[in-house]
Formats: sequence, C-alpha cells, structure tokens
Amino acid sequence: MRAYAPGDDVRTIDWKVTARKGRVHTKVFREERERVCMIFVDQTQSMFFGSRLRLKSVAAAEVAARLAWRALAEQDRVGGVVVGNDSLAVHPPYRVAKTLARYLGDVSRYNQRLARGAQHPGSAHIAAAIDRLCRLARRDQRIYLISDFQTLSSSAPDSGPGWTTDHWRRGLRTLARHNEVIAIRVCDALEAELPPADLYRITDGAARWQFDAGDPRLRQRYRDNANNHADAFARACSDAGVRMAVLTTDASIGATLASL
Repeated sequence: MRAYAPGDDVRTIDWKVTARKGRVHTKVFREERERVCMIFVDQTQSMFFGSRLRLKSVAAAEVAARLAWRALAEQDRVGGVVVGNDSLAVHPPYRVAKTLARYLGDVSRYNQRLARGAQHPGSAHIAAAIDRLCRLARRDQRIYLISDFQTLSSSAPDSGPGWTTDHWRRGLRTLARHNEVIAIRVCDALEAELPPADLYRITDGAARWQFDAGDPRLRQRYRDNANNHADAFARACSDAGVRMAVLTTDASIGATLASL
C-alpha cells in the first residue's frame, strides 16, 4: 500500500484506506514466485551404520521425506539427487505428488540396497553426484544436503572439468553462490566416542579386528579424529556461507526440522 501517484491505475485504489487516511492510497501488487526445493540424500555405505535407534541411512531418508512433503505442502517444486554405492538417481523438480513419490521411491530403494560387507564407493563417486546436483540447480533455490560428509577430507581423482579433490567444499561454494543451502550432517554417538573400556571384536562382514577400548591413547586418537571431522564440516559450511545442522541417529526428526 502507498500513496496514489499520477499514472497509477484507478482500479487499484483502496477506498477504505483512502477514507481512513484522508489521502488517496493505492494497492501495489508483487508477483509471488514459486520456490524450488532440491534435496541431496547420501545412501552410500558409510551411512549404513548406527548404534542407537536407527541407522544413519534411515535417519537421512526420513528427514529427506519429511522435508520433501513439507515443501510440496508449501506449493514448492521438489526434486533432488539420491546417491548410492554404485549409481545415482537424478530427479528434476516438479510440484506433483506422483513425481515426488518416484523420488522418495528411489530413496527407499537405495536405502534397501545397503548391506553388510559392501565396499564404500569412494570420493570420486560422491564428487560425481555433487557435480550432477550443481548442474541441476539453478538460482534462488533452497537446497538441502543430507550426508555424514565422511568424504569431506578425502582425496580422490578429479571428477569433472573444474572440480578438485576437495569436492564437498567446492560443491558447497558453487551451490551457495546463488541459492540458500542447508547442510545436514548425520552422525552416531559411537562415531564420536569409543564404547566403555573392554576388549572388542568387530567385523565389516569380511575381515575381523580386535581392539582394547581401554587404551587411553587409542580413545584420544579416536576422539580427536571425530572432532577434526566435525570441525572440518563446520569450517566448510562457514567458508561457503551455508547453514548447517547436525542430526544424530537417536535425535527427534521433528525437532531437527523445526530448527531448519
């Protein structure tokens, strides 16, 4: 609403405001632009882990689904990328429940393909998925990245023109240049701190190891490694101007969504 100026369309005059103010006022209309929501979901092998309540892959799938339905309820177009161990699924954004169901169907299928003993695809595969998301994204979009970001500091061959081995940092900067980006790091309490002191035997489905969790030096190295990874994630988000959130496997999904 503003004061009437010569040349304004008389049909937009608001007579109630004019009577109240004692001066002619006119309505000013601004076209409402629809928002696009893109959701990147990591369903690779490092996500197939969890010691409390749910696996990281399940937590990521659940928060992705709830973000997607929330965006559709707000009349936004929804799309994204789902990356698994051996392939990825790319979904352009649409404002249709049927296409959203196909996207969530891929999230579910990639989740169910995870199995004990499978090999992690490595940094190059993740880098290729981030590259696809960067090519799919445009401007003024809201982009969610849901992952444990385990490859954030890993080295890998270049995955495409202009891409460096520092794929997560490069991807965050590229996406945040013209979009609102929210990075959600999914983690588990056992990744931050070893279990109580004792001798433990562990396996990845193929090999077996034994370690003494009571070794103070081992516990400190383990803790330092987890802290370094968390710090690297926070720095990467800060440097790119990206909002960040942390979702633990035993946390409330609803509480996490409320904070975004």
